[in-house]
Amino acid sequence: MTPKDEFDDFLLQVGKLNYAWTNTESLLIHFIAGLVRTDIETATVIFLTLNTSRARMDLVNRLSKLGKVAKEEQRQILALTDRIQKIGRLRNRYNHCIYAFDSNAEVSHTILMRIADRKDGIKMGQVEAINDETTHGIAAAIAELGKINRASWAFLHAFDYPR
Repeated sequence: MTPKDEFDDFLLQVGKLNYAWTNTESLLIHFIAGLVRTDIETATVIFLTLNTSRARMDLVNRLSKLGKVAKEEQRQILALTDRIQKIGRLRNRYNHCIYAFDSNAEVSHTILMRIADRKDGIKMGQVEAINDETTHGIAAAIAELGKINRASWAFLHAFDYPR
């Protein structure tokens, strides 16, 4: 396999990660509907009004902590959103990076396009190689999103949330 083929496969994996992420994140609509005790259409408006995945998960987490659901229900919600957020860090990495090329014009690593403020300076441009470990990590994240998706549907059925 040529380096170009390897990079194409890598980009395909990133695309699959985004698809799996979006599919799983959209289940938060059902969590919102159940926690707010509203219909799917209204929950969808709320979901789409929030601009970021982080804001959507924060909303679901905060609604679960209002004391209007049983402790076990809350525990399961927080566990599911925690699992989603862990995958979100990886997804964000590959959605907010640029790709660096070596002297042969082959992609060799990613450079994160984020500035981190430190006490007396800034840190930017975190570099990560694109290698087998990277692609295995993405594949594992995609598989985990599938598990989260199935666990979310099981939760929604168990607690009779709108579907």
